[in-house]
Amino acid sequence: MSELHPQTLPPADTALDWVTSTCDGGLTRAQGLVEAFKASPSGSALETLQAWNDIHIALADAAGIAGVYSEADPSSAVRDAAEAAMQRLDAFSTALGMDREVFAILDAVDPSGLDDAARRFLDRALRDFRRSGVDRDDATRARLTELAELELKASQEHSKNIREGVRSITVPPEALAGMPQDWLDAHPAGADGLVTVTTDYPDAIPLVTFCSDASTRMAMTLERLNVAWPDNDAVLQRLLELRAEHAKLLGYATWADYDAEVKMIGNASSIGEFIDKITVAAADSAERHKAVLLARFRQDVPDATDITSADLTYYSELVRKEQYAVDAQLVRTYFSFEKVRQGLLEVTGRLFGIDFAPADAVTWHADVAAYDVLRDGTRVGRIYLDLHPRDGKFKHAAQFDLRGGLRGRQLPEGVLLCNFGRGLMEHDEVVTLFHEFGHLIHHVLGGDQEWITFSGVATEWDFVEAPSQMLEEWAWDADVLATFATTEQGETIPAELVAKMRRADDFGKGFQARTQMFYAALSLNLHLRRYDDLTAVVRELQGRYSVFPYVPDTHFHCSFGHLDGYSSGYYTYMWSLVIAKDMFSAFDSADLFDPQVAGRYRDLVLVPGGRKDAADLVADFLGRPYTFDAYAAWLAE
Repeated sequence: MSELHPQTLPPADTALDWVTSTCDGGLTRAQGLVEAFKASPSGSALETLQAWNDIHIALADAAGIAGVYSEADPSSAVRDAAEAAMQRLDAFSTALGMDREVFAILDAVDPSGLDDAARRFLDRALRDFRRSGVDRDDATRARLTELAELELKASQEHSKNIREGVRSITVPPEALAGMPQDWLDAHPAGADGLVTVTTDYPDAIPLVTFCSDASTRMAMTLERLNVAWPDNDAVLQRLLELRAEHAKLLGYATWADYDAEVKMIGNASSIGEFIDKITVAAADSAERHKAVLLARFRQDVPDATDITSADLTYYSELVRKEQYAVDAQLVRTYFSFEKVRQGLLEVTGRLFGIDFAPADAVTWHADVAAYDVLRDGTRVGRIYLDLHPRDGKFKHAAQFDLRGGLRGRQLPEGVLLCNFGRGLMEHDEVVTLFHEFGHLIHHVLGGDQEWITFSGVATEWDFVEAPSQMLEEWAWDADVLATFATTEQGETIPAELVAKMRRADDFGKGFQARTQMFYAALSLNLHLRRYDDLTAVVRELQGRYSVFPYVPDTHFHCSFGHLDGYSSGYYTYMWSLVIAKDMFSAFDSADLFDPQVAGRYRDLVLVPGGRKDAADLVADFLGRPYTFDAYAAWLAE
């Protein structure tokens, strides 16, 4: 069989026409395949499923392009065109999910002669049809179609408002006391003598971590917590109402119940129970560490009765520096961006038995680095790393599928969109990069599939974070970091410093878990019933779950992008972490590159993609079902 090649992306000056024509071409192909599917329904069971697979391949390929270019292209015209293309694709997919004729053909397939993967593919197709509303009356199906279109438009508007809603503060240079010199060099004063600092990550995160001026930290906190306010307040209300109606028409009590049905957790009440379980488990650690934080805060503000997010990161850093002997400004001198990126490739290549070769590829921006992924000398995929911020680009950190992998047909291609600076990195940014790269590896290694819906990161949504969270552990290992973490003078990060960093990082894990449960509770509760005042819900749930108080006149929900993609399922980050801690317990901490363990993990958890339930993948690797024990032990340390 001849070698498969990645798709060719267009030069910037032709991207607009290419995105539209390619996405619409995929849509046209899918439409033709559906017509042929209906016209010749008498093939074998396997032939019928292969024809259904072809339809989804055409749609998935087009959607991958639309998804990446809508979030990453530097041209607003291209981003808008990609969003419009996604709307057309989504409308067709919605109608297809309610096509009774297509459903009848698939429902008539005899699964008895199929292998396990094909039967699973058929079962998932029939399940998704029923969840789309194929068996409802005409009026209900028409309304569900309308709702799906409105939900997509609201989601796109929500994302766009965050992406384009960058805020900033303008302060005199003296208000930036404590900032690292390289950061100050990158933020010179303007003609008016003032420095502008945006809410983008490379600007804002160092500021709230290092700036000793409390008023500057508070000014930035207010802007960060008000991104996309007030626009997204109304957008979210609309989106939440649409989802609630959607779920009710399908016979579910709430959107959260509808959404949880296809996840490991199963139902909305179990989400609430899990949130409460973590909240209780984290309580002692959270209060103990908060007391340390508040005591340090009172050294500067003697009459303080509490501490808010405006001061949380700064004083957490002071505690780590003063009580754990970890100076983040010193630590960052070991993590220059270029060395970290190359080190990441070398570490993951060694761990998973793959190589990364720079690819001579046209991309949507000069910042994007493309690599072919090789296994045993054979190209098995391509990745694109788009890691620096720019206007109009996706504002957080995430992996996007550009193309799903199919055995003998097409290579998996994935994109990493992040917002790191070009110079020195904070260590938590290094951890984030390892995390997101874990998704990219999962997409590529899981891309050798016969059925498109099982390709790559195609497991239950509350498991997808577990492999990435486990890969974070390699960013904390002294031996691993020693392979790339060096100063400008070539000095390697000392193992003793890494050990101190790890102990310092454990400071606050309890109250961080409680903050995560606040986010999870917000994600869940907004999808359980209607609220007139979303800000009031934020304030109430923060008071119940977080150990830090609400900052007055802020509207966190408007910039909480996970309310779009994750909807009611933000709990999945912590659910996945429980599993990640258990999976990591199978590795020898003295040798994280042990080829036998790493190879088993790669082949039993990542390579299968979505061919098995996540719980079965984990049990295959661990030799037993996963448990809460490893996470509980870590939290109690």
